[in-house]
Amino acid sequence: MSAASPTPAAPASGAPHATVANALASEWLKLRSLRSTWVTLGVAVLLGVGLGVLIAHLVAGLYHQHRPAAVVNWDPTAISLSALGIVQLVMAVLGAMAVTGEYSSGMIRTSLTAIPCRGRLMAAKSATVTLTALVAGEVIAFAAFFLGQLAIGGSAPQASIGDAHVLRALFGAGLYLAVIALLACGIGFLVRSTAAAISVMVALLFVLPAILSALPLSWSEVIDEYWPTLAGAQVYGVIWRNPQHSLTAWAGFGDLCLFTAIVLVAAYWLLRVRNA
Repeated sequence: MSAASPTPAAPASGAPHATVANALASEWLKLRSLRSTWVTLGVAVLLGVGLGVLIAHLVAGLYHQHRPAAVVNWDPTAISLSALGIVQLVMAVLGAMAVTGEYSSGMIRTSLTAIPCRGRLMAAKSATVTLTALVAGEVIAFAAFFLGQLAIGGSAPQASIGDAHVLRALFGAGLYLAVIALLACGIGFLVRSTAAAISVMVALLFVLPAILSALPLSWSEVIDEYWPTLAGAQVYGVIWRNPQHSLTAWAGFGDLCLFTAIVLVAAYWLLRVRNA
């Protein structure tokens, strides 16, 4: 009797179907099925638009009490977008939780089984979070701008969408928030803990810039100019408060993108060499 030929081993579950399109569809399904995603986006809209409109109304009411220098530097666009300083933290939470939630629940093992190519998984998750943050950021920016100008009313000069740099600032606001969410994804892959990832983002966005600003002026001016989150925020500015020590809008945004790329490369390397 001839020996029976061995049965070929079945491929890993999901491996034949783990295309880029499949990975993106899977990550989008996971992101939109989480209640935390919609709660986070709702908070971002509420803060970005509601708080921005409130600030615009209050600040405009004090316009005629401002000193001449403040009147010259009056920036109604920045006032409408003033709540983005808080919204950026909300977007960081969205990016961090999209990654670290799978590590805390153990679902990352299932994801890596379905999509064995770790780079593809990371790219799909990062792209999904970034596009979601981009759409939400643009909605927040444009809504906050138009409603903020209505809140200013006749109490102070308003900005128009056709004014110099205004349209760039509004699109730049969404781009900035999207890159912040992407940066948080990278931090999430690095530390694999929700609390640690959010803590790192808080340090990058608020704590370290505040501490470093206490350094001697010659140092603090350089830090203010090149610190990634501060430089990146120039992309949604219209009037520069310190033009001698500030990068231009797109140069500052490029600085933030470069820093984010470095974090993502480090995160990809660790994702490949570490066990899930």
